[in-house]
Amino acid sequence: MEPVEITEDGLLLRPWQATDADAVYRACQDPDIQRWTTVPRPYRYEHAQSFVADRARQWELGTGAAFAVCDAASGEVLGACGLKTIDRNHELSEIGYWTAPWARGQRVAVRAVRAVARWSFDELKLRRLLWGAEVGNHASRLVALRSGIRIEGRLRAADPAGGAHEWFGTLLPGDVPAPGEVGPAGPGTLDARRAAVFGRPQPTLFATTGTHELSLRPMDERDLDAIVTTCQDPDTLRWTTVPEGYTRADAEDFLRFVRATWAAGTSVNFVFTDAADRYAGSIDLRLSATDPLLADVGFMTAPQARGRGYQPAALAALCTWGFTTLGLARIEWRANVGNVASRRAAEKAGFAMEGTARGALHHRGTRVDAWVGALLAEDLS
Repeated sequence: MEPVEITEDGLLLRPWQATDADAVYRACQDPDIQRWTTVPRPYRYEHAQSFVADRARQWELGTGAAFAVCDAASGEVLGACGLKTIDRNHELSEIGYWTAPWARGQRVAVRAVRAVARWSFDELKLRRLLWGAEVGNHASRLVALRSGIRIEGRLRAADPAGGAHEWFGTLLPGDVPAPGEVGPAGPGTLDARRAAVFGRPQPTLFATTGTHELSLRPMDERDLDAIVTTCQDPDTLRWTTVPEGYTRADAEDFLRFVRATWAAGTSVNFVFTDAADRYAGSIDLRLSATDPLLADVGFMTAPQARGRGYQPAALAALCTWGFTTLGLARIEWRANVGNVASRRAAEKAGFAMEGTARGALHHRGTRVDAWVGALLAEDLS
């Protein structure tokens, strides 16, 4: 396949050259590139030399089309974008990209993906491009959305080495936005806001009961013994669905789960702690898979921390964060009918009770009625 150059939207995309090894070596020292791509670690200069040589051979063999993404005016290397493989039988390929740290925040990857996609469909006559990224790589996901890629699901244990899960999506010829067009997931959209949130480490929030200050922070290993004690408590077992005979292994599984759901951007779990950073309870916000403005909340309080007003304070702080940071419009609360302590906490945090839903919850092998309440964003104004 003959090498080509593409000039579009302020970028020059050209085949890699031996002289690009310096820029590749410098870019691949970046922690984000090392975290989310398969580049060798540590990344040495000979790796950069092999990279540019291998990408040139792909053109000769017709197996791929790798472009150095450059500024059209200065020629500076800004990143990489290209087709990893080209399957002529099925008329498809997989697209990949990275942006050098000195070029971020300029929509370089979005412009490059759109340009390569247009060339792939118009000149190579491909009918579909595939995209994949490790779950948690929200920057790559946002680029994909802005390039017109439709994210279609998640592959479990997609990486044979580390077992990481992977988002996957596809791009068809009619999906690519025009040069200069904002397209989907533009600045200020819900997708962009949440990519900024979940693409960073989980924050710490603060709440006060009037006499006590609480911290809402990510769960970690120091909390596990207290979580086991809480989950073995008779009231916790009565009103929640934690496993009976709760063990340290259950707590460790739960810690892995909450870290994975933060990476996926599907839910948020905090522990809330007292002024001495002692575990006082857990609270989570689970985003709806069908309504991007809806979430539901769940919580439990450690036995020694009950009756102190901790739970309503933590609940109010979390909901405020959900409305202001995640852009939610409605947060729902549900509890088994009879769970008066949970209801009081929700009401003190401002939730309005909306009624009783028959058979709404699955609880230890049976369906049970649930009280239902909700808090709306405008309730805080």
